[in-house]
Amino acid sequence: MSRIVVISGGLGSPSSTRVLADDILAHLRRDLADRGEAVDETVVELRELAHPIVDAMLTGFPTGDLARVVEAVAEADALVVVSPTFSASVSGLVKSFFDILDPATLTGKPVLLAATGGTERHSLMLEFAMRPLFSYLGAEPVRTAIFAATSDFGSGAAVLRERVARGAAELAEAITGRRSASRQADGFVEFEALLAG
Repeated sequence: MSRIVVISGGLGSPSSTRVLADDILAHLRRDLADRGEAVDETVVELRELAHPIVDAMLTGFPTGDLARVVEAVAEADALVVVSPTFSASVSGLVKSFFDILDPATLTGKPVLLAATGGTERHSLMLEFAMRPLFSYLGAEPVRTAIFAATSDFGSGAAVLRERVARGAAELAEAITGRRSASRQADGFVEFEALLAG
């Protein structure tokens, strides 16, 4: 069972950020099923936690629903993080959420990065803002990051679907590859114990 947490930083309801998050999750669910993995998924709308996030920044600890989300992120096998683009960077709400996490929470965790924005000219924010942030936090972002401009939800939908499919496949591979490596390591430890016994 793969535990996936999807963080959606959209501010509207509905939002293009959530639409992209749902599309990625649908592809990831299929890719993991093809690899024999069931999915335990949690989708988090950060706008619903905006006030608790600010409270946690001021008090130093999350409470209530936010504490449960933080725990889910810590226990997840992988994350999908989708942020709207503001001032050529991630939204303040998304950044604030990750600021309140314990520094070791994301260490070694595979993450698929995605963002939405008005035009393609904002797409580099994935490489200049999001990827450095998650690398700093110790996460392991997959190679493909997904940017969806407004036009991608219309005539450009086919190109967006290709990016989503590629990114989801990479995250699925990262998840199952880690699980396989963990099983091999466990088997090796058991074999060593058998030899020593």
